[in-house]
Amino acid sequence: MISTSDFRNGLNILVDGEPYQITWFQNHKPGKGGAIMRVKLRHLKKGGNIERTFKSGEKFETLSVSRQKKQFLYKEGDNFNFMDMNTYEQLSVSLEFLGKMANYLKESTEVEAIYLENELIGMELPIIIEMTIAETEHGIKGDSVSNLTKMAKLETGADIRVPLFIKKGDKIKVDTRNGEYVERM
Repeated sequence: MISTSDFRNGLNILVDGEPYQITWFQNHKPGKGGAIMRVKLRHLKKGGNIERTFKSGEKFETLSVSRQKKQFLYKEGDNFNFMDMNTYEQLSVSLEFLGKMANYLKESTEVEAIYLENELIGMELPIIIEMTIAETEHGIKGDSVSNLTKMAKLETGADIRVPLFIKKGDKIKVDTRNGEYVERM
C-alpha cells in the first residue's frame, strides 16, 4: 500500500478497481480543511486520461508493470506473431489489439510488450522507424524548394504524407506516435 504523500510520476496504482499510471500530481492546501492531492491519471488498459482529487493520507495498492522485448516475425490473417527476445517463445496478437501500430510493423521490428501483473496490456514501437516507399506519384524538378506534400504508400501498406521530392524506393524515417514523415535517409 502507498499513501498520497508517496505519489510520483510514472507510479502505477489501483483506483476504484482499475489500473492507472500517475502522469501529473500536485499537493494543494486550501485555506480550510486538510490538504488534497490533485492527480492526472492514465488508464493502463484503455489509455484514457482522467483527473481526480484525493484526501491527504489516502492509501492505494501499487501495481507491478513489466516490459519485455519482442520481435515481430510475421502476419497470419488478422494475427501478428512476435517472438520473445529472451525465451524465444512466440506470442500471437490480434490486429484489434495493436490498432494503428500495425501500420508500422515489418519483419524483425523490435517492440516492447507491456505486462500488468503478467497480463499483456500493450505494446510500444520505437518512436522513429525506417520504412521504404512502395508507391507514390512522380515529383517534378524543383519540388525540393516548397513544403507541399503528397500521398505515399509504405512497404507495410500504410498511407503517409511525404514531401514532393520523395520517390518510390526511397527510405524514410517515420514518427510512429503520429504517423508523420521525419526525414529521408
